[in-house]
Amino acid sequence: MRLISVLLVSLILTACATNNSKVLVQMKFPDVPPELLIECPDLAQVDTSTSKLSDVLETVTDNYSDYYECKDKVDTWVDWYTKQKQIFDNIK
Repeated sequence: MRLISVLLVSLILTACATNNSKVLVQMKFPDVPPELLIECPDLAQVDTSTSKLSDVLETVTDNYSDYYECKDKVDTWVDWYTKQKQIFDNIK
């Protein structure tokens, strides 16, 4: 009985090993998830009715911080995605 089990397992493994020439699954690098395609928000506009320089400065400072935060996030993600795609394409 043990010999039959060993032969059966050997036969199955051999069949799997010789059937590798037929690729049943096509490798494809995944598309970008939709949540990563969200664009950066528009910059805030200075209220035209304001006469305080501190209000203008606050808006400008907020815009700079929002811009650089979004830029870093997008640049880092694009760099990571490009490198992963190159690695994936080199494996083929």
